[in-house]
Amino acid sequence: MCADQVRDQYEEFPYPTRDPADERRRLITGSPSHLAEINHYIFGGRLDFAQPFRALIAGGGTGDAAIMLAQHLSDADVPAEVVYLDLSTASRAITEARAKARGLSNIAFYTGSLLDLGHFGEFDYIDCCGVLHHLPVPQEGFASLARALKPNGGLGLMVYGELGRTGVYDAQAMLRDLTREGESGADKVALAHKLLAALPPSNRLRRNPLIGDHLSTDAGLYDLLLHSQDRAYRVPDLVAEIETAGMRVASFIEPSRYDPALYLHDKAVLQRLDRMGLEDRAGFAELLAGNMKKHIVYCVRRENEAETVAAPKGPGAIPVLRDAPGPEFAKNMPPGAAFTASLDGLEFSMPLPPLARDILLLCDGNHSLDEIRKSLPGAPDWFRFKPQFDAVYKALNGFNKMLLRFPVN
Repeated sequence: MCADQVRDQYEEFPYPTRDPADERRRLITGSPSHLAEINHYIFGGRLDFAQPFRALIAGGGTGDAAIMLAQHLSDADVPAEVVYLDLSTASRAITEARAKARGLSNIAFYTGSLLDLGHFGEFDYIDCCGVLHHLPVPQEGFASLARALKPNGGLGLMVYGELGRTGVYDAQAMLRDLTREGESGADKVALAHKLLAALPPSNRLRRNPLIGDHLSTDAGLYDLLLHSQDRAYRVPDLVAEIETAGMRVASFIEPSRYDPALYLHDKAVLQRLDRMGLEDRAGFAELLAGNMKKHIVYCVRRENEAETVAAPKGPGAIPVLRDAPGPEFAKNMPPGAAFTASLDGLEFSMPLPPLARDILLLCDGNHSLDEIRKSLPGAPDWFRFKPQFDAVYKALNGFNKMLLRFPVN
């Protein structure tokens, strides 16, 4: 029954709202499933783009992940197949229209459930965003996705975070009390608007500045407050689901956001956290920040013991700016500038070393660290250059702005 209700919701209110005509003017990008991220966090920066690549978008909705990844693969001339799967035919139709507007021919479209993947074969990469937290038994979804992964493949997930969604579940409970069985979706939305307009200033949803879905579209309001099946995760619960499915966390996104050192600066306090592993530090950071309304994570199979996250360990590493080429990123950066970032109401300023601007001007996604070093004014030796680059990398990679790749022989 729940699956039918979820399908019916997205038939009436496909979410997020997308207009295929907009594809002519922009490509929506995000995390997970940006191709440079997949390479960096799952394949150690060594993905061979000459080899066939299969990706599954499990619960593809109106197509953001499918369109982004298919476009990236097409631009990189990768022999790839992107499999789109969703319960909603209305959402699928929007995604198909978006793909047609872009001339993309590398997407195969299917209507169905991510719980039934047995006949699709195995995938190098699977995206599942905004779906698992809507399943009656989320672990069944985690397990289904894990079974469909190739041994060295990886998974990009997004699930709701509990702390940043303060007030959402209060409003959901009130609307369950107010709505009637058989009431139309339009009537439920109208009722929700009336309730929102009457919330007193003390209400937790009204006081939460991080939640704005209900202010933009009716589809967003329905997805946020009227969903028939919805839960949120704290980091330890999410990690437990991942591990029960036979996987392990490769990285949280953005990495620095899940590191207590971003928020704490007292050395004595930080020393007490030194022995914590990645997952425990992430859970501690979640409690510190208190503003995480979703969790994005890359995972690999537990038996995959490779260093799947790329690291700038040698001169052959090639830095890749995620959102814009290095020269464009750095062109307006004055010497001695800091890198600034904003995360759901928190502002951060990360100091950069003296050579940061000169280094970034050479980070075009094609040149290795050694080639960049040799092109810098005075061509500093490796031992003077590397600490400067490492400082730039730490600041930018921590906020998912700089990634790495390596030449593939």
